[in-house]
Amino acid sequence: MTSQIWSIYLSGEIHTDWRERIEAGIKARDLPVETLSPVTDHASSDDCGVNILGPEDNDFWKDKKGSGINAIRTRTLIEAADVVIVRFGDKYKQWNAAFDAGYAAALGTPIITLHDPAINHALKEVDGAAMAVAETPEQIVDILTYVIEGKL
Repeated sequence: MTSQIWSIYLSGEIHTDWRERIEAGIKARDLPVETLSPVTDHASSDDCGVNILGPEDNDFWKDKKGSGINAIRTRTLIEAADVVIVRFGDKYKQWNAAFDAGYAAALGTPIITLHDPAINHALKEVDGAAMAVAETPEQIVDILTYVIEGKL
C-alpha cells in the first residue's frame, strides 16, 4: 500500500446518495483517500452570487455571479485532485459535470465516470475520455482499492 493520501474529486449529480456510498466504502476499506466535492446544497450553489454580491433582476446575471464563485471552488479542487469521479444521473442533465470532466481531461487528470448504462450513448464522448466507466458506487470503491493498494 502507498503512503500517499489520494485526493478524489466527486463531481456531478446531487440528488442521490452515491457520494455517501463511495465515502462509506473508502472508510470501510481504510483507504488513504480524502474526498473533495462541489457545494452540494442546491439552493446555496444557485444563490451564492446574489447572496454575497447583491441581487440581480436578470437570471442570466444571477447565474453568472453564482457560477463564477462556484468555479473558484470547483477549479481549485479539480486541479488538486488525483482522480476525478463524474456521476451522471438520469433525472437531470448535468452540464456542470460534463464541464468538470472536460476540465479534468484538459489537465490530464484521470477520470472515472459513473452512470447507468441506459445513458451510455449520450455520454460516449465523456466516457471516451474516462479511464473507466462504472455503473455503481461500489465499483468505484473497487477501482480505488485496486489502484491504491493493487488488490482485487
